[in-house]
Amino acid sequence: MRSSNNAAALALAFLLASCGIPRPEQPATRPMPRPGENRPARAARPDGPAPDAPVKLGKPYQIAGIWYFPADERGYDEVGLASWYGEQFHGGPTANGEFFDMDRVGAAHKTLPLPSYVEVTALDTGRTIVVRINDRGPFVSNRIIDLSRRSAQLLGIERQGVSRVRVRRVFPSADDRLQLRWGRPAAPRPAASASEIAELDRRFATRPADPMAPPRIAAAIPDEAVPVGGFYIQVAAVSSRARAENIAEAIAGRIEPTGMLWRVRIGPYKAEADATTALAQLRRDGYQDARLVRITP
Repeated sequence: MRSSNNAAALALAFLLASCGIPRPEQPATRPMPRPGENRPARAARPDGPAPDAPVKLGKPYQIAGIWYFPADERGYDEVGLASWYGEQFHGGPTANGEFFDMDRVGAAHKTLPLPSYVEVTALDTGRTIVVRINDRGPFVSNRIIDLSRRSAQLLGIERQGVSRVRVRRVFPSADDRLQLRWGRPAAPRPAASASEIAELDRRFATRPADPMAPPRIAAAIPDEAVPVGGFYIQVAAVSSRARAENIAEAIAGRIEPTGMLWRVRIGPYKAEADATTALAQLRRDGYQDARLVRITP
């Protein structure tokens, strides 16, 4: 299990998420502001709906040593983890030059055309929405889509930060496309049925391994294996072991059984300042319930 190496693992994950300034032939990738840096100047809000033409695909590009190959996959249908991005990128440009508004429906994908449309189903809530892809990302292991804050709210996963989803390429009606070009929700879609969620759960559990992903967290941890002493960040406490594992996988953390719940923690940190810095970053990434915990030997 991870212990003192967690801080380094978390830092690496944040580095992948923030990625550097791309070369001219690469798409823009929403660099994460570091503490003390100014956020990008806000772009002018558009006066009308965003255009759906021209559709941009782009050449293969490299981020943090990983190559990505854009493709017009009309049958794209994947299950994986979704994250969301908000205030730190609000008003900045997307990969195809549009205005990013965290309060509008939208999303980022690593390889699908810009723009294109996908149906997103949250496995934990069953809610389903359609979003318009107009950005690149997320450049983090095992995440397949980065939603705007508004999209995460509509799916009921804003407070989770990272959530299990199905992402499926769709070709909506002209009316739905117009609403989404304005950043408004498309016509409501039925929630996934219990049988559909069960099948998606199965697909998620048996999905192919992501070569960029860290090893999956062990489900059960003997008490003697849990490190004691130091500063920890408790990211979540949930009743579902599978959900705890997914959160831990996303943040390079560990899970610990406690009564009827599973805690997700990272640490230990030797210095409180280091733990506080990591906590602030986690909250910026959407884990609003994360808190600092001090454990004495």
